[in-house]
This record gives sequence, structure tokens and C-alpha cells, in this order.
Amino acid sequence: MPQSRNSKSLRDLLLTHELIFIALILLAVVSGAYGIHIWDKTSKESQRINLLVQEIYQVRGDLYRQMKELFDAFFLQDGEALDEYNAYTQSVLKHFDELKTIASGNEEKKAIAEIEQNYRVFVNEAPALFYRYQARPSSDTQKTLYKDIETGIFSRYEDVSKRAEVLLGQKQYELKTRLAEAKSSSIAILSIPVLLAGVLLFFSRLFLKKSIVNPINAMMRATQEISAGNLTHKVPETGAKELATLSQEINKMAEDLSLSRDALVRTEKQAALGLLVPMLAHNIRNPLASIRATAQIADSPEHDKDTRESLQGIMTTVDRLERWTGALLAYLNPIKPQLNPAKLSNIVQGGTGPLALKLNEKKIKLVTDLSKVKGDILTDEHLLEQVLYNLLLNAVEASPKQSSIYLSATLTRHQLEITIRDEGTGMPFVPDPHALSPGPTTKRFGTGLGIPFAFKVCEVLNGQVEFMSAEPQGTLIKISLPQ
Repeated sequence: MPQSRNSKSLRDLLLTHELIFIALILLAVVSGAYGIHIWDKTSKESQRINLLVQEIYQVRGDLYRQMKELFDAFFLQDGEALDEYNAYTQSVLKHFDELKTIASGNEEKKAIAEIEQNYRVFVNEAPALFYRYQARPSSDTQKTLYKDIETGIFSRYEDVSKRAEVLLGQKQYELKTRLAEAKSSSIAILSIPVLLAGVLLFFSRLFLKKSIVNPINAMMRATQEISAGNLTHKVPETGAKELATLSQEINKMAEDLSLSRDALVRTEKQAALGLLVPMLAHNIRNPLASIRATAQIADSPEHDKDTRESLQGIMTTVDRLERWTGALLAYLNPIKPQLNPAKLSNIVQGGTGPLALKLNEKKIKLVTDLSKVKGDILTDEHLLEQVLYNLLLNAVEASPKQSSIYLSATLTRHQLEITIRDEGTGMPFVPDPHALSPGPTTKRFGTGLGIPFAFKVCEVLNGQVEFMSAEPQGTLIKISLPQ
């Protein structure tokens, strides 16, 4: 089915919806921010007014306590009362400083100033009244004292204080009214994006069904048919432009699968030939045995020293190849390590010996440091020897000419650690310990079984091998084996 010329790009459709949603979100954010701003401003103003009222009440309380101390001093002859009176005076003055800090606007500042002024009048006049009573103590003087305090000093202070409280109460009422209006406005503004979102949801449902859902359902049915073997099934090329293109690709894929079915069968037959690899390895062992037998027979005390050393080298190399061939074949099956005490130096020598020619060709210096390994280690000597050979071979291939490769080891009571560091270009990838092959085909790792074999050996030895980048360049390999 040909693609509709009127079909729009899914990217354009989604972009339109995203812009609408962004506009709705911005509108909701603006309205919400407006409401939050009003609420926050009103809340702070309300807290400020409450602090003013609280401070005024505290001033009034201290004032009454001051009066009590005066009565205790002059009527009860309390020696500490005047000290308490002065302490309350300092407390009240601090409250007035706080009121001046909190007050905002000329009206509030004027009201606070009037309260402070009347309080200072009390501080100046009240002690004088009590001293006058003390000079002429009598019931008439006492009544006059009560009257002057009640109708004079306190009456004036209460009038001024009440006016300030009325002013603050009016401001609180105005704040409540303003908050209610802001709430109504916020609700009205927020309802607009909600309504628009509902309209957008309705049209989005139609758009999704026609341009996305139906084409995807058609593709799902097609994939079921194709997976069942019906490679002639076609997907309707409808919907958004991208989905129509995807339908075309699915149809093309079905055609390619139909053409490659026979090729896949041939490939599977070729893969079955891999079963012949163990037989081939078995056949290699027979020539190796003949070579060793010939070298052993040729070894005679009558030969010179160099000839005998060459014959011994042939036999040693053949034995090593025999062990390694068996270990590689064992990679296809579960490896059963044979743990025995062994000298790490002998293992390193066995793994590095076959690399001498390659090291000399590239003039690479192999630096080994086994000074921290005292005594024997517990491991499978032949498996560990082959692991070191494979990893060092990779390091030699990755190293530039006239560079160095460093091999060191440390042995503690519970663990043996072997590190190999080269000065090559670094790792192109991190090998996967669970993969059948080490990674992409590169000069460094190739397609052999060296690295997978190292992973498997370390796993059966309850250890691990890690690959990481070295500083300033190169690759660092760490082998950890429990002891």
C-alpha cells in the first residue's frame, strides 16, 4: 500500500503537542507562582504583625510585673524588688528596640513611639508617686496613689496600646481580604490550563489512535505472522510518516529473511563442523608425540652441550604444547583444576619462555618482580602457566617496539595478586567474562580463546581477572587468586 501523501511527520505532530503542553505548563506555573507569591507575602506580613502584637503584650506584661515590684519594694519592704524593677525596665526597652525593628510604615512606627513615650512617663512618674507615699504614709495617700496609677499612668498607656492593637487588627483583616481575593484569582487562572488540557487530551486521543496506535497494532500483527514463518505478510504503510517508513522496512526485512533463509541453513551446517575441532586437536597430538619420541631417542651423552640443550628444549616445548592443547580442549567442557604447591617463578618462566623470540623481535624488555612472593603458592601450575602466556602474548602484540612489559606479584596469607602492565595504546574495549569470544576483532585481542580461557581458569580457581587502563598509557591486567 503506498504511503499517504498527506501523512504528517510524527516529529512535527509531537513537536506541536509538546509546544502546547509547554504553554500549558508555563501558564500553570505562572498562576501557581502568582498564588504562592501572594500567599508568601501575606504570610510573612501576618507573621510580622503577630510578632508586633506579641511584643506589645510582652511589654504590657513586663509593665505589670514592674508595678508589682514597686508595690513589693514600698509596701513589703522587699530589698531585691528595686533590682527586679530595673531588670524589667531593661527588658521592656529591648522589646521596644525589637518593635522598632519589626515595625513598617509611618502609622506603625508612630504607634510604637507613642507606646514607648507613655512607658517612659510611667518609668519617670511611678517611682515618684511611691516615694511621695513613703514620705507621708497614710490610707488617704495610699488611695491617692492607687487612683493616680489607675486613672493616670495606666489609663494613658492602655489607651495608646489599644490604638496600636486596633491598627494591627485592621491590617490583619486587610491581609485576610487580600488573601481571599488572591485565592479566587488563582483558582480562576488555574482553571484555564485545566480546561485547555482536557481539550488537548480529547484531540490527542484521536491523533494517537489514528496515527500511532492503529499502525503499531498492524505492525504487531505482522511481526507475529513473520515470526510464525509467513514471510509474505505485508504491513499496511499508514499512520505518521515515521511509522509508515517503519512499515516499509518491516516489509523489506520480511523479503530479506525469505531470501536469506537458505543461507542461514547453510551457516548452521557450517557451524556444526566446529564439532570436528576436538578430533583435529587429537590428530595434532600424534605428530607431537612422534617429535618428542624422536628428540628423546636422539638425546645421547655423546652429543655436545648445545645439541643436548636443543633436544631438551624440543621435548620441553612439545610437553608444554601437549598440556596447552589439553587445556584448550577442556575449555569446551568443565575444567577440573588440580591444586598443588608450586613455585611462581617456575610458572612465570614456563609462560614467558615461548615468548622469547617475539620479545627479541620487537626489542621489548620484560621486567619481572616476584620478590614479594615468599614460598610456594597453591594453584594448578599448567592452567596458570597458559593464562600468563596468553595474556603476555596479547601484551607483546599491543606493545610498541623498544618498550617494556612489567609483571609483578604479591602474596599474602589469603590471596595471590599478579599484575601485567604494558605500554601500548590502551584497551579498545573491556572484555566480557561471560562472552564466548573476548570482544570485537582487534589487533590486540583477535578472535582466539586466550582471554575467555583466562576468565574461565580464574573462575574455576575461585579468583578473578580484571582489565583496566594504565597510566599514562597502556593496559593493566590484575589476576587475583585466593590462597
